[in-house]
Amino acid sequence: MKHRVLQIGPITGPVDARLARDYDVAPLWKQPDKDAFLAAHGAEFEAVAIHVRDACDAALIERLPNAKAIVNFGVGYDKIDVAAAKRRGMQISNTPKVLDGCVADLAMGLAIDVARGISATDRFVRAGGWKTGQRPLMTRVYGKNMGLLGFGGIGQAVARRAAGFDMPVRYHTRRPVAGHAEQHETSLVELAKWADFLVVACPGGPETRHLVNAEVLDALGPQGILVNIARGSVVDEAALVRALQEGRLGGAGLDVFENEPNVPEAMLAMDNVVVQSHIAGFTRETRADMEALVCDNLDAFFRTGQVLTPI
Repeated sequence: MKHRVLQIGPITGPVDARLARDYDVAPLWKQPDKDAFLAAHGAEFEAVAIHVRDACDAALIERLPNAKAIVNFGVGYDKIDVAAAKRRGMQISNTPKVLDGCVADLAMGLAIDVARGISATDRFVRAGGWKTGQRPLMTRVYGKNMGLLGFGGIGQAVARRAAGFDMPVRYHTRRPVAGHAEQHETSLVELAKWADFLVVACPGGPETRHLVNAEVLDALGPQGILVNIARGSVVDEAALVRALQEGRLGGAGLDVFENEPNVPEAMLAMDNVVVQSHIAGFTRETRADMEALVCDNLDAFFRTGQVLTPI
């Protein structure tokens, strides 16, 4: 008999196929009446498979009395009610490390793009502007101060890349991370005052909501550049728009937003803002690694009782 698994929503073609092959999977998103389905079958499930975009809240967890694991396709898990899952003794896994390099690459790419105006100059040339003039002077990247909000795997990968640009690096976390020479800054505002670039690389969720607020943006200043490859909720988006409109912030490179896929209209007209569609981990190589890891986590749970990469 195959283990019974509840899949909240579609993940990717390869993951969906592998789960369907190896387990007795119930696709919750296909059920015409989800509440009735869970009332009738919720006790049958031993584990839950979920995409990072989907929610697994306390109400859903309570409908699954025998599920002991949630395997999450993605690094972030802010849409999972972790406290409710822990109360039920459930393990939660994510897909860390395999995304770190690609996310860090995009963070550096956004920093360079905003500072040097790559996207804006591309639009300028395509529109014929070079035939009658030239773009204004921009800002160099090498040798500038790199501040990191968050210093996990992604933050550390950004720091390594910044070192290649001869950039001093400091970071802000709740406590210093052992084994690293980069300077820990206890105050995010003080870090922003020091930094030329501030890269947001911390988890999302209630604890970090609007951690980057108007005070932090003002500290970063009219020459400073904000890069967010974490979660849109970490930045007060309304405060960010105001700071950009009023010239209190130099620019922003953003892969994530508070209300995805909606991007504030005001940002779309700004040449000092580069926007992406939450694609930091969207490479063929990283996607394959994530697909393998989410399935391997589920396999390991049923084989050993432990997921491979618990949060």
